[in-house]
Order: sequence, then structure tokens, then C-alpha cells
Amino acid sequence: MVSYCGAVDLVFKALSDKTRRELLDELFSRDGQTLNALAVQFDMTRVAVAKHLRLLEDAGLVSTRRRGREKLHFLNPIPIRLVHDRWVSKYTEAWAAGLADLKRDLEATMEKVFEIYIRTTPERLWQAITDRQVRARYQFGAQVDSTWAAGSSYQVGHPGADRSLIEGENLEVDPPHRLVQSYRAAWDDDIAAQETSRVTWEIEPVGDSCRLTVTHDQLREDADPHLYGGWPMILSGLKTWLETGQELTTPGSRMYRSTP
Repeated sequence: MVSYCGAVDLVFKALSDKTRRELLDELFSRDGQTLNALAVQFDMTRVAVAKHLRLLEDAGLVSTRRRGREKLHFLNPIPIRLVHDRWVSKYTEAWAAGLADLKRDLEATMEKVFEIYIRTTPERLWQAITDRQVRARYQFGAQVDSTWAAGSSYQVGHPGADRSLIEGENLEVDPPHRLVQSYRAAWDDDIAAQETSRVTWEIEPVGDSCRLTVTHDQLREDADPHLYGGWPMILSGLKTWLETGQELTTPGSRMYRSTP
């Protein structure tokens, strides 16, 4: 398993090449592209573009998903979020707000895929996703309540809120591997007017760690970015909590928290 410092090195190595930065720019403009769609935009062979994409995947900056025979490529902002949390957010809230704006701009399509590696077991990761007290440690102080049976309902709420923040149904429950949920945001009237979407949590053991992939899909093309804009910070907080027992102290991470 690549160490944290090694993972950061891979991110900087991937970003050091102009072609790879341009590939990320293309996914910034239109997420979920195939290799062929990306290759026609560059003056190089398809094989060469595939090699660049492989390096971006190794660095975690690009995640992929199969749809039929096609392999789609998605920009994954989480490694950039982790670098930001390590060196930038400690010093200035304005930078954190600026990166949040960038993240919101990046995430404007029908399906968003987020991938992160966490040094933990599948069972402990599943507990962190479904336990109400643990969830509050990394999701802005919000707690989740459910029986976690297939077809059951769930609610995400905050002690300081007078209404549920998120509601939905557990469509598929396969601990500790896969959880599929409908997702209805309800924290204010404007966001509650948005259509129901879907969130899929997938846990895959990798050595002594786990790869967690969160897919937020069935979003309208013009969906409010606040529906899915918090995932990079939530997953960064989840990783930090499980690996260190500490909570993120970035302004955004603590914005909606109340001290337990």
C-alpha cells in the first residue's frame, strides 16, 4: 500500500506533466469521458493518452466506471482536497472557500464518482458509515439514524437543526461491501425542491486498507451543486478519523458542527 507521503508524491508527479493537466481540464469541462473521446482531442496516439490516464488513476486524480462496454473517466478532486487540508486550510479560511468554489465548478454533471483509500478494515469502515455517533465526527456534526435493513428509511439530522438534513431509503444493504441509498436533501426549502438522487457506497479491501468509492448519480444536469459539493470534505474527514482518531479542523469541516 502506498504511504501517505508516497500518495502525495504521486499527485505532484501526475500534475507536473502538461498533457496530464490538460486531460484533467478536459474532464473538468465534461466529466465521464471514454478513452476514445479524450484521445481525439490530443495530437498523440491513443496508447499514449491511455498511459497518461493510467498515471492519473494511480495518483487517484481520475477514477473510472464501467457502463456497458465503455470505460468512463471521472475527475476525482479528493487527492487535491487532502493536499489542501495538509498545507493550506490551516492558514486561511479564504483559500478553503476558494477551493470549495472550484470543487463546486468541477461537479456539474449527472454522475459524480469519488474514490479514496483508507487504512482500515471493511468492517470498521462500514461501522463508520452507519454509526450515528461516528458519523457526526466527520459529517459536520450530523448524525444518521436507521435500522439498516434493505428497504428501510434513514435520516441524517443535526442537534441544532429543526428539520432533517437528508432523508431516503436503503435500497441495497450488503455489509461490509455495498450500500445503495436514495438521497433527498431537505436542509432548506430551496434544496428540498430538488429531485431525489442516489448515493452508492462501495468498499473493497486492498491489502491492509480499503478503497471506498462513493457514486452520487441520478442527478439532474442543472442540480444544485450543494447536493453533492460536500463529499470531498466528508470523505477526507472520514479518512482522518479512521486513521488518526482526530477530526478535521478546516473551517468547512467545523462549520456545521456542535461540540458533542
